[in-house]
Amino acid sequence: MPDASDRSPLTVRWARRAPAAGSAVMATAILSVGLYLAGRETLSRIALALASAAWLALAADFALLLVRDRQRWARDAGTPAGLTAVAATTVLGVRFSALGWQTVAQALLALAAVLWPVLLAAVVRHWRRRSTGAVFLVCVATQGLSVLGSAVASAEGWDWLAHAAMVLFWLGLALYVIACTRFDAREVTRGAGDHWIAGGALGISALAGSALVAAHGVNPYLWNDDDQGALRATTTVLVTLALAGFCVLLVAEAVRPRPRYALERWGTVFPMGMTAVAALSVSAALGVSWLKGLGEVLLWISVAAWVVVAAGAVRDARGPDAGAAR
Repeated sequence: MPDASDRSPLTVRWARRAPAAGSAVMATAILSVGLYLAGRETLSRIALALASAAWLALAADFALLLVRDRQRWARDAGTPAGLTAVAATTVLGVRFSALGWQTVAQALLALAAVLWPVLLAAVVRHWRRRSTGAVFLVCVATQGLSVLGSAVASAEGWDWLAHAAMVLFWLGLALYVIACTRFDAREVTRGAGDHWIAGGALGISALAGSALVAAHGVNPYLWNDDDQGALRATTTVLVTLALAGFCVLLVAEAVRPRPRYALERWGTVFPMGMTAVAALSVSAALGVSWLKGLGEVLLWISVAAWVVVAAGAVRDARGPDAGAAR
């Protein structure tokens, strides 16, 4: 096992923040998707560039850790935060697919599909009761695969991939229910920030449902009427729950303010952005016009939250204890 003294201070500092730092990639990438849906292409591409750079850094760390310190890699992989590797990869892939870069999107989909069963199995083996909101990443990672699978399937006309995305969608919902039994509800009022993932998981589930509905628009023979009806109804319920969860979590933040920066706060920005994207996507897929305006409002709130958390991250990195483990 390599000693920390063999690594640069920057590498040591970065390693101590991974894998949870993947939530920063997720947050930035989902804002890129949301800005694209809102017609803010320039801002969307800037966010995409930032997310891509951060993803490459995380991927390098992930690979280096696997080669040089497999014990620590296995330990990190056994935590729910390890699934940010899958979730971040899929969200990034969705944006590249929207750009028309299907080869890149397919490569990211393949990578996420390889990582997903390995990391999911490791997390499930180490599940414990009274977990933080990170436990809902089992749902987020699964639904991320569903969303990216639907996007690539629609672009390439691959029916088999759309059907696989459908299976992942329902599996993701089942995993959400199971995660609820492991989540410590007290985190809503005392969590460091990642408790918001409970709502973000509903948001990405609604996004996955809307992507499957949209895939039927590309190929009207993909689902029968019963399947399409069930998808539309389930997606409507999910986006409603995601919006309700957003309100509950926002009230909890007002009642019990937690202004101090923590890395887990990226786990707040991602669900906020995901709820906005879910509203925008469901609006387009299901033809619910009022959701578009609401989604745009939530999007700009999410952008503001990203700026605040990013500023906190910069201050934290410059602080005298920047290298301390959290």
